[in-house]
Amino acid sequence: MSETTRTRARNVEEETDEQNDLSCPECSGRLITDDARGETVCDDCGLVVDADEIDRGPEWRAFDSKEKDEKSRVGAPTTNMMHDKGLSTNIDWRDKDAYGNSLSSNQREKMQRLRKWNERFRTRDSKERNLKQALGEIDRMASALGLPENVRETASVIYRRALDEDLLPGRSIEGVSTSAVYAAARQAGVPRSLDEITEVSRVEKDEIARTYRYVVRELGLEVKPADPESYVPRFASDLELSEEAEHRARELLTNAKEKGVHSGKSPVGLAAAAVYAASLLTNEKTTQAAVSEVADISEVTIRNRYHELLEAEQGIAMA
Repeated sequence: MSETTRTRARNVEEETDEQNDLSCPECSGRLITDDARGETVCDDCGLVVDADEIDRGPEWRAFDSKEKDEKSRVGAPTTNMMHDKGLSTNIDWRDKDAYGNSLSSNQREKMQRLRKWNERFRTRDSKERNLKQALGEIDRMASALGLPENVRETASVIYRRALDEDLLPGRSIEGVSTSAVYAAARQAGVPRSLDEITEVSRVEKDEIARTYRYVVRELGLEVKPADPESYVPRFASDLELSEEAEHRARELLTNAKEKGVHSGKSPVGLAAAAVYAASLLTNEKTTQAAVSEVADISEVTIRNRYHELLEAEQGIAMA
């Protein structure tokens, strides 16, 4: 038998197999697929040829092309917390294969070269290198301050905007990234005091305050004044106070706002004094030193604000 004849015979066999797959094995009728039940049935005799088929489509539904484009995805979601938005490849620093076995010396050298070139390709210009360093700083400071992921994302977006609008000349990367974290935390309602930010930053307090005001002004960020009540849950948690004490501290601050005591006062000092006063009023005695350590504020400030809060409380009660 010649090669041409064998090829024709093989093609005929493949066509026959394909026709058998598309026809009923009992009556040779036409097969249809029922996507709702995951079955393949004969349209003529009703024989179920295949059942429990795997649905290889997406788990979501879309009713128009725009919704389909929005829901369609592949791979990990993009994130502003990485300079390349998470679209590049990371090569693990551990010299082990997928089974956990150590690589040979030749393979280790090869992987080291690949890591080096991978880093070079990921940061192709000065802007990307700047962004990589800044976003690393933001992640480090946010972790040290215990800030949630949404704050890190917002801080990264603020820094990207500052970089795009050319606000960095004459200012340090650390200063702008620190001010981005400070602004993002206040926008998210989980503010940190300037002293707390300074403790984890690599720049001085004055530079942070100056850069923060500049970034907020130039980018037009909407940052509301810090509310003393937003500090209360964290202070109460660190001091292991009850919900009753936390609620009482909020009441003291509400009364202080009604009397205008909070005007021109540090929100951190007011919150610390309210927590201290609430602990005494609910018989959960704590010391001024303990509150001072948690709030990172002096005991003198706590005492002064403490007397002002109680006076405001008594004034409302007498009225």
